[in-house]
Amino acid sequence: MELYETIVALRNNRNTMEKLSQQEEEAMQAVWQTGTGFIKDFLDALAEPKPPYTTLASTIKNLERKGFVEGEKMGNSFRYIPIIAEEEYKKRFMSGFVNDYFKNSYKDLVTFFANEKKISAVELKEIIKLIENHKS
Repeated sequence: MELYETIVALRNNRNTMEKLSQQEEEAMQAVWQTGTGFIKDFLDALAEPKPPYTTLASTIKNLERKGFVEGEKMGNSFRYIPIIAEEEYKKRFMSGFVNDYFKNSYKDLVTFFANEKKISAVELKEIIKLIENHKS
């Protein structure tokens, strides 16, 4: 278990994280939902229409290459475990997104959604309450 913890620490401390394709994100959602499992377990967790088994297996191999999952040979197949936590991925993805598209300004992000009418005044008030409640 010590090796696993070392791998997790090293991978979570990387400064950059590859962005996932939509297909990879869907597969990763299944991995996070399932936890440790086999391709069949992840396939069962996916919504319809499910990809072919071989397609999902290739996607999981790509996720392993990118450092999102770790495979362990068990008999004739591999059992996979998530290496990157879902919250860590969301945090890094959102930081990169805001940096790339909104010059690292969350204010500009919220302004964009307000201008596009994708966020209501009620939701903005809820966000303000959340921020006020989390001030140190």
